[in-house]
Amino acid sequence: MSVNKVILIGNVGKDPEVRHLDRNMAVANIVLATTERGYTLQNGTQVPERTEWHNVVMWGGLAEVVEKYVHKGDKLFIEGKIRTTTYEDQTGIRRYRTEILAENMEMLSYRQANNQQSGAVK
Repeated sequence: MSVNKVILIGNVGKDPEVRHLDRNMAVANIVLATTERGYTLQNGTQVPERTEWHNVVMWGGLAEVVEKYVHKGDKLFIEGKIRTTTYEDQTGIRRYRTEILAENMEMLSYRQANNQQSGAVK
């Protein structure tokens, strides 16, 4: 048995990029930042905070919700799985890209100006 499951809570790093493919299928790409707090060890050594950036891909109805309601700085809960792809760049060097394929998203930010409320989307 194996499990490929990711749960992230973080902030959107820039406005989503949304494309509409054949048959009007939407795909959204966002960058999500998760930050681990810094701390001080008992011996006085300070460990700085660390931010990790995640490439998140959403398809279909989830992408359409992202297009309408998600903006830079919003806090999101993302549930999905990890996918790593390989490709060769223009110089022939093999490159890797790791993405989170979102299966579920919950908006944790409240935008009073737009009268939006937090909500879950599948």
